[in-house]
Amino acid sequence: MVPLRRALADTLVSAAAVGSLLLVLVAADDRVRDQVLWRFGALHPSMALSQAGGQVRNVAAIAAETVRDQSLEHAPLLIFVVVATVLLLAMSRT
Repeated sequence: MVPLRRALADTLVSAAAVGSLLLVLVAADDRVRDQVLWRFGALHPSMALSQAGGQVRNVAAIAAETVRDQSLEHAPLLIFVVVATVLLLAMSRT
């Protein structure tokens, strides 16, 4: 019973992380916001269910493009965050 509860908790944490990332991207980029509103805004529930796979792929592609654009614009900050994360991991292991 405990491993099942842990797996469920891990799944919920992962879903929350993906959801929060999507929310940040929606808040940060107009293209992502427009696509999300266009995809999920005014669809009939049966149409939404039938088109869900394509919509997820399209939103994922736009999100990946946005992440790439943002990482190119903020490359020094990205390098700093990566180096800081590596140092933090190295310090916590010793």
